[in-house]
Amino acid sequence: MALQIGDTAPDFEAETTEGPIRFHDWIGDSWAVLFSHPKDFTPVCTTELGYMAKIKPEFDRRNVRIIGLSVDPTGNHEKWANDIEETQGHAPNYPIIGDADFNVSKLYGMLPAETAGDPAERTPADNQTVRNVFVIGPDKKVKLILVYPMTTGRNIAGSVSDEEAKQTYPQGWQSPRPYIRIVPQPR
Repeated sequence: MALQIGDTAPDFEAETTEGPIRFHDWIGDSWAVLFSHPKDFTPVCTTELGYMAKIKPEFDRRNVRIIGLSVDPTGNHEKWANDIEETQGHAPNYPIIGDADFNVSKLYGMLPAETAGDPAERTPADNQTVRNVFVIGPDKKVKLILVYPMTTGRNIAGSVSDEEAKQTYPQGWQSPRPYIRIVPQPR
C-alpha cells in the first residue's frame, strides 16, 4: 500500500553527506522536508538543491529541517555539491541521503520493492519516480506529499543537440555543465 497523508513516515538509518542518521531522531521536534531526486548531475535536481541551499535560513527560522535524497552514493553527492555551488551559487548546506541501495526510495514508495542493482548503471529515467517531496510533522506523520514528473522544470529536452538549442535560443544560451542548459526567461 502506498504511503499516505497521516501515515507515520518510515524511519530509517542512512548515510548522508553529513554522516549517518536515524531519520526520526534527526527530525527531533522539528518539521522536516524530504525531497528526492532520481540521479546526481541532472539539470533540474541541480537547480533545486542550489535553491534550497539559498533559502535554507528561512526553513531554519521556522524550525523546519530539510534533507535531500538521490539514488546515488554520498561520494557522488559530494562531487555534485561542487557543481551545484559553481552553477547555482550555493552549495548544499543540509544533508543529502545516499540511497545507492534504494532502501529509502522503496520505503517511501518511490521505487518498486524488487528494484536492485548498481545505481551507476541506472539512468534518471529508470528512477524517474524518485521525484517526490514529503513534509513530515514533529509527530513523524506525513502532512504533505508532492509527486511531479521529470518534465517539470525542463524547457529544453536532453534529446535536443547543443546546435539545435543554439538555433532555438540564439541569444543568451549557456551550458555551464554538459547536463545543464540555461536560457533567458521567455517574455
